[in-house]
Amino acid sequence: MRKSEPGQDLFADDSSLGQPLAARMRPRRLVDYLGQTHLLGKEKPLRTSLERGQVHSMILWGPPGVGKTTLARLLANETSAHFIALSAVLAGVKDIRNAVEEALMQRQSFKRGTILFVDEVHRFNKAQQDAFLPYVEDGTFVFVGATTENPSFEVNNALLSRCRVYILKSFTDEQLAELLNKALSDKTHGLGERALQLGDKEQELLIAAADGDARRALNLLEIASDLIEDGKAITLNTLEQVLTGDVKRFDKGGDLFYEQISALHKSVRGSDPDAALYWLMRMLNGGCDPLYIARRVVRMASEEIANADPRALQVALNAWDVQERLGSPEGELTLAQAVIYLAAAPKSNAVYVAFKAARADVAAQPSFDVPMHLRNAPTAMMKDLDFGKGYRYAHNEEDGFAAGEKYFPDDMEPRQYYQPLERGLEIKIAEKLRQLRAKNQES
Repeated sequence: MRKSEPGQDLFADDSSLGQPLAARMRPRRLVDYLGQTHLLGKEKPLRTSLERGQVHSMILWGPPGVGKTTLARLLANETSAHFIALSAVLAGVKDIRNAVEEALMQRQSFKRGTILFVDEVHRFNKAQQDAFLPYVEDGTFVFVGATTENPSFEVNNALLSRCRVYILKSFTDEQLAELLNKALSDKTHGLGERALQLGDKEQELLIAAADGDARRALNLLEIASDLIEDGKAITLNTLEQVLTGDVKRFDKGGDLFYEQISALHKSVRGSDPDAALYWLMRMLNGGCDPLYIARRVVRMASEEIANADPRALQVALNAWDVQERLGSPEGELTLAQAVIYLAAAPKSNAVYVAFKAARADVAAQPSFDVPMHLRNAPTAMMKDLDFGKGYRYAHNEEDGFAAGEKYFPDDMEPRQYYQPLERGLEIKIAEKLRQLRAKNQES
């Protein structure tokens, strides 16, 4: 548990030997904080609160390496508050209790507020999160939680209702370039004393590998700097050694996972094969199981295309089958083929809409009996009970259609769940259904 003493600068020891470059380069003042201008820019909500000297409980939600921990420390520095840091990975109820006692002592002995920072708050269980509630409520401390996961799913509603959620964004390429240049020139906390050189191409490669993560950018720079002598240039060859096996940020099972599959699905729905292919490659490059993608592609075929082009479902199933037979990377090409086909195919959600409407009716209405004429009668007793009596065998009717026959339960008004759209094959399906419904009305 990290604490600050009265009057102590939380960053005073950040230049100590042995600390990673990313830790040494943390900004000491809010004015030096890089990024998050949507929160800290002029007249933005968090800056306005700070200027008024009012820090409220909050959840900082964003991907790794965007400055959540640094921002929490700066909030304490800017308001001269006592700072306590807990990691939900390591801390337990005892640590929470100790933090509460420390905060109470600060308020009673030093008339000083406390900011309690909980990193990875989503890893605390419900009981641990509930332990904070009375102390957030009575102002024992200002609670600042950091998470990479969606707070709506991972933070208790009771705690969430007492906090404001701020979304932190990944760093832009320009911001990462500024950060790298500062690290190379800073002689106190950075690598300035070593007079290292980083060319434009090398910088671009580092920034691409960092993928919006400032900590990762500085860690990669530090590793590369360890491989060369002072005064030398960091070359592409050096970076290739550092970046061997590098993969983009993906976060299997986390928010980013679902955001990317959502982007793939919406690109298919929006008939953009190029964007769909991009998101497919992002997921595969990040280590997503290709069979998971194959299952989702089959779902897309029915949800987004269905009878507008029934071949889409077969293409998706074939891609799944090939992936299972060949594995990666050979099978991934068929996934790409399927995604492109689905994106370019005519779209209809008529089947999906009909499915949901019918499911809602079944859930909301009684379990109506099957009409007698639709019941099967495999035994003599069932025939004597009039099972199947009056049923009209459609194949014996004109055009193979028993006009006027009823198939819904007797006590239920007929529905028209399926409303085919004027797209692809559904144009013909819609015309056929109009003809059949007209015959029903005439009979």
